[in-house]
Amino acid sequence: MSIEAGTPTSSTEPNAEGYRGFTLGQFSFRRDEYFAYISWPTGSHIMSVDAFLRAMQRDIAWDFFYGIVNFDGVFGTMNHYGTVDLFAGRYNDSYRKAELDYSENIDTPIIREQFKAILEDWTNQTFDPFASPHETGPAFGVKNGSNVDAITRRRVAATRMVNLPGDEELRNDENGHPLNRMFLDVPQDEPLVEAEPGFEGQLAGFNLFNYLARSQVTWNPSVVSVCKDSLFCPTTEEYILPIIHGNDRVEWFIQLSDEISWEVEDRDTGTMRSRVVMKAGDVCAMPADIRHQGYSPKRSMLLVWENGDPNLADLIASGQAPTYPADF
Repeated sequence: MSIEAGTPTSSTEPNAEGYRGFTLGQFSFRRDEYFAYISWPTGSHIMSVDAFLRAMQRDIAWDFFYGIVNFDGVFGTMNHYGTVDLFAGRYNDSYRKAELDYSENIDTPIIREQFKAILEDWTNQTFDPFASPHETGPAFGVKNGSNVDAITRRRVAATRMVNLPGDEELRNDENGHPLNRMFLDVPQDEPLVEAEPGFEGQLAGFNLFNYLARSQVTWNPSVVSVCKDSLFCPTTEEYILPIIHGNDRVEWFIQLSDEISWEVEDRDTGTMRSRVVMKAGDVCAMPADIRHQGYSPKRSMLLVWENGDPNLADLIASGQAPTYPADF
């Protein structure tokens, strides 16, 4: 089912554990000490609350990202770049066959603000949903304050390239950006750039490994260079990607260090299609008709290359552009 945009929202008084309940259209959300509970007119679902908060944090930080953000195999969002589908079971073959799936289309500002309210109320002061498990305290228990500083971090995004005029302030340095515990051995030297006369301010360089080694968040791509619709979005990864990303365009992955295992499923049904193990130096492309989740046993560096063309999703959906990356 789909409901028109402009869906109302509300919240309840705190429950016995101190947490408010929330509604968004016909969806309702509540949590206790361990779990997040989601219900809709045709069904209900339960998630461990730490996994729920990690997924919601990224959904908000990425402004609902490209395509589908599956919190797990049942619940998630699909971005239409102006509106967002909030769904349960829509991309789960069993739920659809049992007619338990449900979705509502909601104006982006409405779902964004309600998700922010849920995240702020349900995130205790001990928990940072952006951090790896070793870098944060528990998400569980009765309500214990909040962690607004953690959940409102600004995503780092260049408009040209890091170190070019206008993006110098995005350069991670030792002032407030210490080396992460996993990257203490990363070299700190920087490239020397000597521009020919007349090209000053147009040519720059930086040590990408040093830049990433100072990231204190996981599975949260920065944008370090922009050339028209070509976006280089490197990130550091540890433990499990908190969402299962359903593509609406091809994504290229370049493994810069260590190793990530990817489980790749059919985007619409969840049927397993492949398992990909990427080691340093490996390159792969995720097609536009799959969904994927990564597992990184040690903090690793990954470069994600995105095509940000706003028309691309519609071209692929209509068959005017392919779902695969290249012909061989």
